[in-house]
Formats: sequence, structure tokens, C-alpha cells
Amino acid sequence: MRDAKEKQKRLRIFDRQAAVYDRNRDKGVLADWRRRLLAHARGHVLEAAVGAGANFPCYPPEVERVTAVDFSGEMLKYARRAAERRNFDCSFIEADLEEIDFPPASFDCIVSTLSLCTYARPERMLRRMNRWCRPGGQILLLEHGLGSNPLVRLLQHAADPVNLRMAGCRLNRDIDGLLAASGLKVIEQDRRWLGVFRLIRAEPGPLSPDPS
Repeated sequence: MRDAKEKQKRLRIFDRQAAVYDRNRDKGVLADWRRRLLAHARGHVLEAAVGAGANFPCYPPEVERVTAVDFSGEMLKYARRAAERRNFDCSFIEADLEEIDFPPASFDCIVSTLSLCTYARPERMLRRMNRWCRPGGQILLLEHGLGSNPLVRLLQHAADPVNLRMAGCRLNRDIDGLLAASGLKVIEQDRRWLGVFRLIRAEPGPLSPDPS
């Protein structure tokens, strides 16, 4: 959880970035990575921190319904436009995902692309995704964090305070540590760009209490 002042600061950052996110939705290597990962999505999908809807063109026909959550109203404005061009049922929730909850086993699939860098408590968020996904479902993650190269890691630590202030995003998340503590069962992981980016397919694992 964040205090109100910090939350408003982050919200202003992401509201300002919404138009840029929308313009870049189908460009670059990230778009290719999204398509590869999201080919596995099925059924009722929870999309965490949907942003401007960059994932929507990547969902296969097996996706029947999407519940899209984001705390930025500006991001959701563009996401709604993107959803109108897709052939699936999509509902939107304007909220901080760290501050709302869903019943256990609510979703067939949970998607998070480039959102773990923004949460105050990413380990807790992964545990909640574990609980919200039905048994036999999948959690699909495209995330960035500490790389495998020591020099890259050093640069990430050094640049993290500035990036957090300017972009609202942490550069030095320990993805391996977060996954190990989450309870998720990783079934496939593809590391890109010296391990900085990860494409991860996971299944729900043993449930643990949601830390307060």
C-alpha cells in the first residue's frame, strides 16, 4: 500500500504517459514478446495494470472475456478504445489493484505485462494472483528486473531512484526472488536482454495467507 500523497504522484506520472503508451502499442520487440506470451491466454482473463490496452491485439480467439484493471483513468480511456476494436467482452475497473480483491479462483488466466515494477509490494501481488487464478489456469507475466550481468545490475541499482521519480517504475526488482516467494509454479521462463526481461508462464501453486 502507498500513502495518499505518493499514490497521487504516481497517478499523475501514468496519466501523463497514457498517450505515449497508446502510440507505441504495436511497435518494437515488446509487441512481439506480448504476442508470443499471450498466445497461451484462455477463458476469462484478469489483466493487471492494463495501461492503454497494448495487449488487446495479442489475445487469441480462446479469450472470451477480459476484466481490465488500472488506477489511471487516462490509461483506461485509451484501453477502452482499444477494446472496441476487439471481439471479446471487456469490463474495466478504475482502481489500484493493491487495494481491491477478488474471490479465490475467479479467473482462468491472469496477465501482467510490465506491472510488477510499479507495485509497492510485488510479492504480495503475485500471491494474490496465485489465489485469484483457478486451479489449472495460468498466470502470464512479461516483466523486467535485475539482469544476469553484474555490470547491468549495478547500473540498474544506480539508475533506479531517478527512474522511479520520473517514470514511476522500479528497475531493480528481484524477479527470481519474487517468484520463489509467490507460491506460483513456473512452467516456462524465457529470459531476454541479459536476463532483464522475462516471459513467464506459471500455474497456481499452494496458497499462503495474504500478508496485510
